[in-house]
Amino acid sequence: MKIYFAADHAGFEMKEKLLSHVKGLGYEVEDCGAYEFDQADDYPDFVKKAAQKVSENPESTRAIIIGASGQGEAMVANRFPHVRAALYYGPGGRQKDSDGKELTMTASTRKHNDANVLALAARFLPYEEAEAAVEEWLKEP
Repeated sequence: MKIYFAADHAGFEMKEKLLSHVKGLGYEVEDCGAYEFDQADDYPDFVKKAAQKVSENPESTRAIIIGASGQGEAMVANRFPHVRAALYYGPGGRQKDSDGKELTMTASTRKHNDANVLALAARFLPYEEAEAAVEEWLKEP
């Protein structure tokens, strides 16, 4: 499975770390930008590149998009056909599935919503928490 990454200046540092981490887990990754820190850049320029790629091949690709709150990033991504972007800004509570299995928010976005894009809120998440969420999200079929 190929994983696309995109972030603006607010998510740039987290994107760089996560991209390297996910590559180390054995996934094929592609960086859709930003390619350098630029305080004046704007997230739609990068998010639309990743969303377009997932839109073209939604069954075998996913994307991780990162911004200050993740809200705008998810909104941009969800404009593309076949893209289902879910926002993650913290662990929140747990829920039970109809069969009684406990699910976290990230697992639920895959199991119940078939999300193929994960939007992360860089200003609300410590890196370690974002890394754990990404790992869980990628493992969920």
